[in-house]
Amino acid sequence: MKFLSTRSATLTTSLDNALAAGLAPDGGLYVPEHFPKAALETPSATLDQTAHALLAPYFDDSALRDQLGDICAHAFSFPAPLRRLHDENDWLLELFHGPTAAFKDYAARFLAEALSRLRTVDAPPTTIIVATSGDTGAAVAAAFHRRPGFNVAILYPDGRVSPRQAHGLGCWGDNVRAFRVDGSFDDCQRLAKQALSDETLRREIALSSANSISLGRLLPQTAYYAQTALQFHANHGAPLNYIVPTGNLGNACAAFVAKRMGLPIGEIRLATNANDVLPRFFAGADYAPQASLATLANAMDVGAPSNFERLRYWHGGGDATLRAAFVAESVDDDGIRDTIREAPRRHGIVPCPHTATGLRLLERLREAGDTRPWAVVATAHPAKFESIVEPLVGHTVEPPPALAASLARPASAESLPAVYETLRALLRADWA
Repeated sequence: MKFLSTRSATLTTSLDNALAAGLAPDGGLYVPEHFPKAALETPSATLDQTAHALLAPYFDDSALRDQLGDICAHAFSFPAPLRRLHDENDWLLELFHGPTAAFKDYAARFLAEALSRLRTVDAPPTTIIVATSGDTGAAVAAAFHRRPGFNVAILYPDGRVSPRQAHGLGCWGDNVRAFRVDGSFDDCQRLAKQALSDETLRREIALSSANSISLGRLLPQTAYYAQTALQFHANHGAPLNYIVPTGNLGNACAAFVAKRMGLPIGEIRLATNANDVLPRFFAGADYAPQASLATLANAMDVGAPSNFERLRYWHGGGDATLRAAFVAESVDDDGIRDTIREAPRRHGIVPCPHTATGLRLLERLREAGDTRPWAVVATAHPAKFESIVEPLVGHTVEPPPALAASLARPASAESLPAVYETLRALLRADWA
């Protein structure tokens, strides 16, 4: 299978080249030339087996084809359980059981393993540059930490991630450097894209991306949607609908791809925080990126979601067609607080602020009389946001063991202005 840029149907490449590059040369995002029908009608025994079966068609022409099973076994070595909440048709898809307690762990580990296996012995080191609004950077750092042949540069907005998230970004050392950017996530994302599009720099340094713009992040995230949708359909004979908390639209795009591959997925709804670019667009306004606002659900503080370009491409560039495919709603900080406060009683769980946006949409659906089965995607463990969550629920939320281990390590980060020339000079000085 070939992969092409969202900005040029004639700019095609192999999967291996797309994984290594991250971003297309014209600044577009790589997409598969078509969606293969999933060779799955019943759930596999394990998540990694589902991932292997689902991803195999994309790897037909890849040097990794015969290694895909091992890559999936490494990436999907922890569960993604579908948990029933208090009401019969309310479900939670728990994606926070990995080493950094966030859904990004699955795809980051997949990408790291794939890129490691694509490396040749004499290849120069590759620098992975990643912009993060909170969780991506830690997952990428954990996946690439001490991997021979790789360096990692993490860019995160100073003061706009939780204290435990910041610690998880700066606690690695060795081949991982964390930069506290004086700006927003959108500034971090802009800096990363500028570096990846800088052909002069790329002649000096091998660069790649681990953001959700990378196919190596997008494609593996389809696996947990496929697994849970198949399990639910086998047990209940109906498609499962999903509410996806979203910022940069990567996880939502993965749900869409799984649906287009023929999995029994019903409606996909998007939950955002007060950064309401997507809700305004899907309600009929022009798509108008804006400066991001700082919210309690900080990992979703995105004012210019990169993967919107993929969604628009997949719907023929027609906004009316795209608007017909999704519903997006925003939840402000007051709504997030109220949902977290009431969630133990109403749903039987303690959610993180991002998961709370999805639960709020679920509550609105139930109040409007919707009785269909819905799964809210739980994107991170609440212990990563203890300063927000614990005062609202009135008790301590213990971190899972892997998160506790990272919090026990010392952490540090370097200050960086939101100026590309400064970042470029740092990359050239240390890794060229």
